[in-house]
Amino acid sequence: MGILQIASLLIVLAAVFGVINYFFLRLPQSIGILIVALAVSFTAMALDVAFPTLELATTMRAMVLEIDFSDALLEGMLGLLLFAGALHVKMEDLREQAWVVLLMATMGVGLSVAVVGVGFSWLTGMPILVALVFGTIISPTDPVAVLGVLREANLRKSLETKIAGESLFNDGVAYVVFLVLVGLAFGDAGGHGAGEAEQNALVGALLLFVQEAFGGAALGAALGWMTFRVMRRIDDYTLEVLITLALAFGGYELAIALHVSAPIMAVVAGLMIGDVGMKYGMSEITRDYVNAFWKMIDEILNAVLFLLIGIEVFAVAFDASFLRAAAFAVVLGLVARLAAVAIPVLILRPFRAFGRDVIPIMTWGGLKGGISVALALSLPAGEWKPLILTCTYVVVVFSIIVQGLTIAPLARRLSREPELM
Repeated sequence: MGILQIASLLIVLAAVFGVINYFFLRLPQSIGILIVALAVSFTAMALDVAFPTLELATTMRAMVLEIDFSDALLEGMLGLLLFAGALHVKMEDLREQAWVVLLMATMGVGLSVAVVGVGFSWLTGMPILVALVFGTIISPTDPVAVLGVLREANLRKSLETKIAGESLFNDGVAYVVFLVLVGLAFGDAGGHGAGEAEQNALVGALLLFVQEAFGGAALGAALGWMTFRVMRRIDDYTLEVLITLALAFGGYELAIALHVSAPIMAVVAGLMIGDVGMKYGMSEITRDYVNAFWKMIDEILNAVLFLLIGIEVFAVAFDASFLRAAAFAVVLGLVARLAAVAIPVLILRPFRAFGRDVIPIMTWGGLKGGISVALALSLPAGEWKPLILTCTYVVVVFSIIVQGLTIAPLARRLSREPELM
């Protein structure tokens, strides 16, 4: 199939599964689409076992394998999703929570990677560097999934900003750490940065991290500022919407070409346009159209992304021997998430007060999503890839369905307690 045929099929399936969810399941749209997609996938597999001549699962597997999920997300959808998420986070709110967000998105990611890596290596006998790569895969949270399921919880602004800011930035930081560790663990198969890592592991890793993280932030700030200066001189909402789309698409591809972090670029550019650009560079009608356009892009891409996660079950080589490791990975991921949230909060507690709901909500609400599956699929072939891919898929599905369906009631219950700020 060509790219237009694949895109058409995905849109049609997302719409059909969304309708089924609306009339029968009545779950949050993204989670409902994922569940319907999983149900259809497992039904096709069951029919194939009962009636082998149908070859239904074989046909669907071939179609799924035509879709390069990793490239589609990491080099396409992710930039738009992160830009859209950052667009609605206000800089003044983020500045108030800056230290919390910074520690959780840096120290928190490091702690999570270490806990998962050491624990998984101990359980499976996996080489420690490869286990740490697995840690970077299941450490980033999905900002779209998190904010989507928390919309009904009516969280106070400070907690919502912590969740939004941390989930936006830890995606970018975890992706940079992933590139560094893949270069160390797999050498040239790991993409750009692997050469420096082979020559001098420590220096190469540090240089790559600085180049990716700080380069991505600088590029995002520069492109966001230039876009704002152009938009100040224009009063045409259709053109200004188009300019923001060009920034998200073009900036992301430019970041990839320059070997800097494209996710961090998208977040920083989105923050610039969402705050400075909307305040000083847009008329009221333009703000309304830009907000509506990016909200729609967010919802559509989110629906397609969760559909893709549901049908990617065909790309996972399930093996009964992996089930114990997958169950352990779920528990380990939750323990790592608790460490990533609790330790930064405890460090900052002498200097500022936190509500009692911060740690439990941010721990249980750290949903994993498409970026974890995409990173696992992007790994070079090897003896450990099937295990990593299976465990990642189980962690993501558990996170979205179990945590996603319970976090909003938990947040509503805990948030009734008085704020201690």
